[in-house]
Amino acid sequence: MEKIKIAVDTLGGDYGCEYMMLGISEALAEYDDVDIIVTGKEDEIRKYLTEYKMDESRITIIHASEEITCHDSPVEAIRKKKDSSLVLALNQVKEGNAMACISSGNSGAILAGGQFIVGRAKGVKRTPLAPLIPTLTTPSLLIDCGANVDAKAENLVQFARMGSIYMENIEGVKNPRVGIINIGAEDEKGNALVKETIPLLRECKDINFIGSVESRDIPNGVADVLVCEAFVGNAMLKLYEGVGSMFMAEIKSALMTNFKTKIGAALINKTLKKTLKKYKATDKGGAPLLGLKGLVVKIHGNSKNTEMSSAIAQCRSFIVNDVTGKIVTAFEGGE
Repeated sequence: MEKIKIAVDTLGGDYGCEYMMLGISEALAEYDDVDIIVTGKEDEIRKYLTEYKMDESRITIIHASEEITCHDSPVEAIRKKKDSSLVLALNQVKEGNAMACISSGNSGAILAGGQFIVGRAKGVKRTPLAPLIPTLTTPSLLIDCGANVDAKAENLVQFARMGSIYMENIEGVKNPRVGIINIGAEDEKGNALVKETIPLLRECKDINFIGSVESRDIPNGVADVLVCEAFVGNAMLKLYEGVGSMFMAEIKSALMTNFKTKIGAALINKTLKKTLKKYKATDKGGAPLLGLKGLVVKIHGNSKNTEMSSAIAQCRSFIVNDVTGKIVTAFEGGE
């Protein structure tokens, strides 16, 4: 069986190379069919390669003399820092040496590099970022969460189609429900973009469009694919994360209030951990940039080993199920 090769940019994140390499070691222990191409500072990579006792035959190291930071202009950095870890990793996908690229670096540079280096699939107008978000039932795909703040109606229709392909092949959701995020359930509500997009989504034959979705219903799992332009999606995602963190802190504080609550906490500890685990963002992988000729996945800048190993598992599933190929086929000819 052909090995699944994934390029990992070990620079750019908040915690540097250490946790990226630990996550890689955990993923390699889990999946025998995955090899990793690592870009970054070779001396640091080799240090953790030895420390984590990794199989060197499954690791290819590409030294990077440059790094794209959060302070760099995204497009300028991609064009000028040719020997940066991110550009080198993206080039591995472009040249066919890797099937996917993962980075926790500069979001704008990842988006720019994905389009300029890897390239959009034929027929794809815009490439959206699409993370999974937890709900009371099964995860929903939020598309777009940060790549296209000035999207057009035709772009949102393409996002809906890409999201449906993703959810059916990665999450195993048959005929996934597609909803557009709106300020009301009625078709006449919303801004000009939403009003223009709704009839186009209703006419789209290869998606299961259920209509408008209000924000308060999203946590209940009202739709499998949540379509929006990036300004709305990014605000939604960050509010989701912030409220989640707040509730976690409040629960912990309440359980540690006094001796009685601590006893109660001890009694429900296992059940509570199991319940809260489904809401951990670290286990969901990253946000794939859909619609490219190859796979590019963005993980949070503050990602540690769990996020990295989850992202590698996500890429593996994406590749095994040929999601990129299915999106390319669906959009050939600019349909």
